[in-house]
Amino acid sequence: MNKKLVVCLLTTALLSTAPFVEAQQRKKAPRIGFLCALSGPSHHTEGFLRGLRDLGYVEGKNIAIEYRFSQGKTDPFPQLAAELVRLKVDVLVVASSAAIRPAMRATKKIPIVMAQSDDPVMSGFVASLARPGGNITGLSSMAPELSAKQLELLKEGVPKISRVAVLRNAANPGSALQLRETEITARALGVKLQPVEIGIHGGAHEDLFMDDMIPYATIRDDKDFNQALAAIRKDPATGLIVLQDLLFFNYQQQLVDFAAKHRLPAIYAWRNFAEAGGLMAYGPSDKEMFRRAAVYVDKILKGTNPADLPVEQPTKFELVINLKTAKQIGVTIPPNVLARADKVIR
Repeated sequence: MNKKLVVCLLTTALLSTAPFVEAQQRKKAPRIGFLCALSGPSHHTEGFLRGLRDLGYVEGKNIAIEYRFSQGKTDPFPQLAAELVRLKVDVLVVASSAAIRPAMRATKKIPIVMAQSDDPVMSGFVASLARPGGNITGLSSMAPELSAKQLELLKEGVPKISRVAVLRNAANPGSALQLRETEITARALGVKLQPVEIGIHGGAHEDLFMDDMIPYATIRDDKDFNQALAAIRKDPATGLIVLQDLLFFNYQQQLVDFAAKHRLPAIYAWRNFAEAGGLMAYGPSDKEMFRRAAVYVDKILKGTNPADLPVEQPTKFELVINLKTAKQIGVTIPPNVLARADKVIR
């Protein structure tokens, strides 16, 4: 056979199989489900994609991502989780504590990575931090000492505060521990706490609190959010701490506006609140947690059983201070506190 003809036939054969090979490669690219409470891409997705890139994954090339956003609502989570399961994603990344249980109900087989969870053990998501068990692992955003540190920073930033309202979701088991830690620090600083609660019936958890605390207001459920704010105003506080709970994301602007209207120095657990007009925020770095979530995805795709991957607790925290808000409510943040901030909004 003519050599030119052979070369031509081989070239034709290779070209004809190229699309098939390319299609096979695309088919083999792992598919990740990303379930989030926000309305669209944010610093959460940015941190996650950065983590993937650091590990050699490029969306659209060697990894595919199916995004599902709940637009700030919790009701869609069961349906959105079920959609991702039907797509047979290889790993399901859950970017909201409220979405974890719906995801767990949707699948017992697909590995689930928590990008953040308030308290995965007390919530029953994992057996323990060291040995999660089941098909779920990831990161916990809970640091019991966080609220105590927030009180310290608020007191340093606004030394005149003496009575601090503490807003918590009592349906979150970890919030009781946060409140205990805060009370210990409050005693040392000479600050009185005024706990205000959403999520339980009045008096159901009085045993959780120290005897010498100011009687707290109880709110029947999160539909009565305005009652919580009214309770704070009824016995006026000079400061406000909003404990770490993703429930309060639904009320971000209301909380920020309330604090500004009543010239109430407030500190929150997420930088979003400070960026939206809150005075201060101190808590785990969202970007870092979502970057770390990519590490879990990589390990699982390479064959590690999620049951054997310990749940991580936050190691990187960030302080954000909004000087525009400080001016608006008439407070001056001391230079030594500003110097410690990771971000100052001017």
